[in-house]
Amino acid sequence: MGVIRIVERRHETRTEADLQLQVWGVDTRGERFLQSAHAREISLSGALLSGLDADLRSGDVIGILYAGKKARYRVVWVRSSGTDRKIQAAIHRLAGDECPWQDLLNEKPAPTQPSLSPEAP
Repeated sequence: MGVIRIVERRHETRTEADLQLQVWGVDTRGERFLQSAHAREISLSGALLSGLDADLRSGDVIGILYAGKKARYRVVWVRSSGTDRKIQAAIHRLAGDECPWQDLLNEKPAPTQPSLSPEAP
């Protein structure tokens, strides 16, 4: 038997959390939804949502509202959470939208443009 290596595709560390937030979008039946959910394992670029009722699929774009801040996220994967008939979804923030929970993380976003320092005389 050889050694099994697991390749970690995430480029950021995740922080354990339990943030209550609002999620909206269009489900697999084409119906709009708005509901409360929880974000766990948060990072600047994504999170694991739990407690969803809406049927979603990979590639769907949903909106998140947390602490008065909105952002759009793409659904990466979806799975049933088991006994309570709720859904979990991994989400990734769309470029151009700011992370609504950035203040809770120790990480700082990568600068979008290089900062210019004043030249010394």
